[in-house]
Amino acid sequence: MTTTDGTAAEESAAHPRFAEALREMGLAELQGRVRRFPDATRTAGEAAAAIGCELSQICKSLIFAADGVPVLVLMDGASRVDLELVRKELGAEKVTRARADVVRETTGYAIGGVPPFGHRTATRVLADRSLLAHDVVWAAAGTPYSVFPMAPQTLIAHAGATLVDVREPAQ
Repeated sequence: MTTTDGTAAEESAAHPRFAEALREMGLAELQGRVRRFPDATRTAGEAAAAIGCELSQICKSLIFAADGVPVLVLMDGASRVDLELVRKELGAEKVTRARADVVRETTGYAIGGVPPFGHRTATRVLADRSLLAHDVVWAAAGTPYSVFPMAPQTLIAHAGATLVDVREPAQ
């Protein structure tokens, strides 16, 4: 594979678009830490089981539509997003889950493999404070089979996210 500047890209377990985004962001060394699994890591539960980490150490990248405009919410794998809190945070009239075609069009990735950054288009990003409970979190690397580790503060910064409290209260 070649990159947009014509140089050869390193072979990576990450999606080619995400691998190039890492290089462009000065994070090329992270490609060596991407782990690819033979079975899908599409859900937070599947990812945590494959990695051998706590469910809350998974960083879910979820696309919602706020008044029809895509927004990315980063949430720990053990929690659910409270749409009413997202709505209030954004000052939106209505927040809904984005359809699969909107997710792919906005991010360039399929549901279950959406990374926290390196998307096709820029979107507003909210990161739930719950991610900060761990030294390292794991996020999708652009495919339903690959993940990468990163300190949550670093991940949030690279995603350009606003730190918020948008998780549903524990039951």
